[in-house]
Amino acid sequence: MSGGTPATVALDRAHVSYTLHAYAHDSRAGSYGEEAAALLGVDPHRIFKTLIATVDGRLVCAVVPVASRLNLKALASAAGGRRAELADPAKAQRATGYVLGGISPLGHKSAIPVLVDSSATGLETVFVSAGKRGLQVELAPADLLRLTGADTAPIATA
Repeated sequence: MSGGTPATVALDRAHVSYTLHAYAHDSRAGSYGEEAAALLGVDPHRIFKTLIATVDGRLVCAVVPVASRLNLKALASAAGGRRAELADPAKAQRATGYVLGGISPLGHKSAIPVLVDSSATGLETVFVSAGKRGLQVELAPADLLRLTGADTAPIATA
């Protein structure tokens, strides 16, 4: 990819080892993460979706497995707040610089605290959006946590 995305640029600058996985995104797909898992043939517990939420009015980036749902109460607690809700899509896009379905936990336009579901730490590699629809990046969870400054917490439910 010529120039890359903000996510891949951040990975390159940090000299992190990663693998890009491209697939043909179908605009009719109901779930970006499930589509990626199916088309790449990857267990949906290893592909993590990036959701932008607000906790007591401030933006937080939540990263949870595609096979799970974000537990908003657990997110609020982990972020030191009382109430969490998914952010307005337009606000999420403005803050991250990415379009929905391509929001990566890496390379945000604005500094947003990141919380990754603790299940990621038990995996050798995880997949997250590389910053555009139809492109995933596979990397070690430790690298994801280090580059995003993320904390881990059990924020996903089955």
